Amino acid sequence: MAASLPGWNLLGWDLPGHGASPAADRLTPGFSMSDLAAAVLAAVDEAVGDDLPFAYAGDSVGGAVGLQLALDHPGRVCSLTVLCSAASFGPPAGWHERAARVRAEGMAPMVASSPARWFGSAIRSAPGERTAGPLADLAEVDPEGYARVCEALAGFDVRARLASVSVPLLAVAGAEDVATPPAVLAELADGVPEGRLEVLDGVGHLAPYEAPAEVAALLSSALRGELSRRSPQRTARGCG
Repeated sequence: MAASLPGWNLLGWDLPGHGASPAADRLTPGFSMSDLAAAVLAAVDEAVGDDLPFAYAGDSVGGAVGLQLALDHPGRVCSLTVLCSAASFGPPAGWHERAARVRAEGMAPMVASSPARWFGSAIRSAPGERTAGPLADLAEVDPEGYARVCEALAGFDVRARLASVSVPLLAVAGAEDVATPPAVLAELADGVPEGRLEVLDGVGHLAPYEAPAEVAALLSSALRGELSRRSPQRTARGCG
């Protein structure tokens, strides 16, 4: 996908206990979505310098972090793409139950149940390794880190604040996403003053992984739109 976004510096990040991020310390307090947004902002500042505006894109929890960034730090985010995500992820009780189960049983139950929640028909019809990779990564996630992300999702609800999102927002839905279906992304796009919706056929909950070329094209289009409307001063400072 990086090759399809020439001229932009890409910075990725991992949730606590996921990927290259260290395991969560059971002795320290949990974190909220605002805490995650602040941590991402600190990583951006370390990588590219304080106060520079940047474009943000995130899938699922990453999309929620993007919404929180746009609300908590409106002067920093100049363009926002939210994929397969939501302004609220349902009743908190379900997330607390999932957190408790993972703490008690580890990641095996999540690995077993995720294929039905994650993948659309476009990837399910591909060779097995296309679904095996993400599930193998999920199996390696620190259970405490996963549980704390669940608890952050339980406390996340910015539906009443969507009208305050002051940057252009592209909402991308997977037509076959059962976790955050297109109607949820449509509500998100409708709630933001400069929001628009795109729906990808055959795609489930992991749009950047399931349809990388399509997502890269949408991101490129969104970023070109932002570039064309930025003031010369802001262009000189950079955004990305």
